[in-house]
Amino acid sequence: MFVFVCARCDAELTVPVTEVALPVHAHQIYGNGAQLPVLMEAGTFAVDPEPSGPPWLMWDEIDAGDAEARGFYAPVWSLSMGAPGAVVVAPGDVRGTHLVPEAGGGACCGLDGRDGPNAVCEACGRPVATRLDDCSLWQAVWLEPTAVRRLPVGGADDAQLSWDELVGTVHSTPPVEPIGTWGGGRFGRSHYWSWSPRWEAAAGKALAHLLAASERRPVTVPGGLTADVFQRALDAMLPAGGPSRRAVLAGPGRPAPDAGADILLVPVHPRTGLTWTPPDPTAVTHLVPLPLGIWLWLTSPRPHLPTPASGGLPGGVVRDDPLPPRPNSLFQVDARTFHHTMARLPAARSRWLHEILQKLPEYTSRGLF
Repeated sequence: MFVFVCARCDAELTVPVTEVALPVHAHQIYGNGAQLPVLMEAGTFAVDPEPSGPPWLMWDEIDAGDAEARGFYAPVWSLSMGAPGAVVVAPGDVRGTHLVPEAGGGACCGLDGRDGPNAVCEACGRPVATRLDDCSLWQAVWLEPTAVRRLPVGGADDAQLSWDELVGTVHSTPPVEPIGTWGGGRFGRSHYWSWSPRWEAAAGKALAHLLAASERRPVTVPGGLTADVFQRALDAMLPAGGPSRRAVLAGPGRPAPDAGADILLVPVHPRTGLTWTPPDPTAVTHLVPLPLGIWLWLTSPRPHLPTPASGGLPGGVVRDDPLPPRPNSLFQVDARTFHHTMARLPAARSRWLHEILQKLPEYTSRGLF
């Protein structure tokens, strides 16, 4: 475990925290006026390996060779020239800082961080963090990579669990969840039911990998919820006809994929960020990463039980249970996550994937994003 301290005066800025993988939805901007929950679980932190914050350069100001050296193989709107290694923690785990009101940014419901660090060290006044809690943003505190440093504290981190142990301890992530709203929201309620933002971001990353693995051939995924999430977009973006590539769910506790599987949808370790690999990693060359909680739901969905899990209703009892909550639209992939992931894949050098990125506004108008 670690505590983060001010790099100038060594004042403690967090409680002891354990490192986990950066959530795929860490930089997601969701909906319009949505009130998203806290990004990080209490007692954890994650490090963003990419540069963040000002100064920014527009894509046409960057040499193609320099962009590829940064790991970008297709155009993006802009690139940060700031320092890499920003650390994100839950707001409740921060200590010894106070907010600077005049650095609130141009937010409409909270703090959006566009003016840079908005929290300073109480002991010495150095800007050390940026608090985010505006609508459509995940609530978090981002520690400035050049203003803090981490120190190990007494006690060891929890032992790394094996994949089989993780499957038995991690909760699956429901695909539909209530989204909070500001000021009462739709129909006077404080929330509405929608596809999970976590799922939409995870699908954005996975879809980019599926397209890169497709070799510009049709791709099929398992039926049911997996098809609801991916098949519509795959059919729209890939040419029809000809031999298809088959993607299947694979991972710990599941049977080995058969010889006809071309692409594996596999889980990502929530602590290390490493992707699960099959016992024979040479058997399938394309692995598509999914957060473990989402992968667990896809492989073992929880049914809606209109009757008790055991036994039956007593005679003469009449019930009118509400239907399970459902979103009011087809699944839509998070465009921002998709674009960022695709731009970081070497396959994005190909002309046809470059054209897909150019057609994102069209796909968005068709309800795919």
